[in-house]
Amino acid sequence: MASSNPFPLSKEELLKVYKTMRSIREFEERVHLEFAKGGIPGFVHLYAGEEASAAGIMYHLRPDDRIASTHRGHGHCIAKGVDIRGMMAEIYGKSSGVCAGKGGSMHIADLDAGMMGANGILGAGAPLVCGAALAAKFHKNEGVAISFVGDGASNQGMMLESLNLATVWNLPAIFVVENNGYAESTSAEWAVSCDSYVDRASGFGMPGISVDGFDFFAVFEAAGEAISRARSGGGPSLMEVKTGRFFGHFEGDAQTYRGENEVENLREHKDCIKIYSKKILDAGVVEKSEFDAIDAEVNALIDDAVEKAVAAPEPAGSELYTDVYVNY
Repeated sequence: MASSNPFPLSKEELLKVYKTMRSIREFEERVHLEFAKGGIPGFVHLYAGEEASAAGIMYHLRPDDRIASTHRGHGHCIAKGVDIRGMMAEIYGKSSGVCAGKGGSMHIADLDAGMMGANGILGAGAPLVCGAALAAKFHKNEGVAISFVGDGASNQGMMLESLNLATVWNLPAIFVVENNGYAESTSAEWAVSCDSYVDRASGFGMPGISVDGFDFFAVFEAAGEAISRARSGGGPSLMEVKTGRFFGHFEGDAQTYRGENEVENLREHKDCIKIYSKKILDAGVVEKSEFDAIDAEVNALIDDAVEKAVAAPEPAGSELYTDVYVNY
């Protein structure tokens, strides 16, 4: 083992990051398999391949910091600390889910963990984050709020209005565009008028940065600077995280819009977990057996989560009119 650690995190922290990314990956791979069996209701959008974005950003957050996610929100939930067993049960639509089985995959939320919710409406998390950031500014608690959107949702009007509002009010908000290359099946090259999402930030008078989303440390460094600036009163920022998804837009997507061997090449050459673990192993900071032990622990947790979710009861009919704003 090397005597020095060249990374900005301790060995224990590096292992924690690996566990977060591995948990997201195994959760998504398993949901992919379970959905194909027909037991999971509704739409499912998987985050596999983008783990470095969620892990690199969320590492800097406190439990009381707020995030708003997208329809592809499982990775954000796990990285923010939402219970994996509760998430799996929620995806199965069971009463033991974090939203009592009423939200499903696209609407998982856990306010106690600072997760304001995944959202099936593109870009809808951005104005929510402005509200959360305004509350943090009002209470002067150095809190921050982060909105995640995809490259497609970045074109939505409420997203652009939120960029303007956050700048005008100098809010401690960070807007993360996870650019996986496709808005459903439309390439970002055909759908975005500017060359870089950083140009969008400049247009609203806020700093922006574009980072390699396959490199955890690149995301970690950029997010750390943006979050620190927001906490100290420096205002909002925009981050473009260039990444790629391993699965289709949704489960069942034929993906005929993707190039030949595109996904295979992503998994072989752009797997953020492979890149991360190789860097650390090559530096001699961690032994492979330590990663293997985490893999076994994560796999056992996912197995248990699925088993409990399948066995859990569905919400009772009497619960149909609870947890709604208006009871008709």
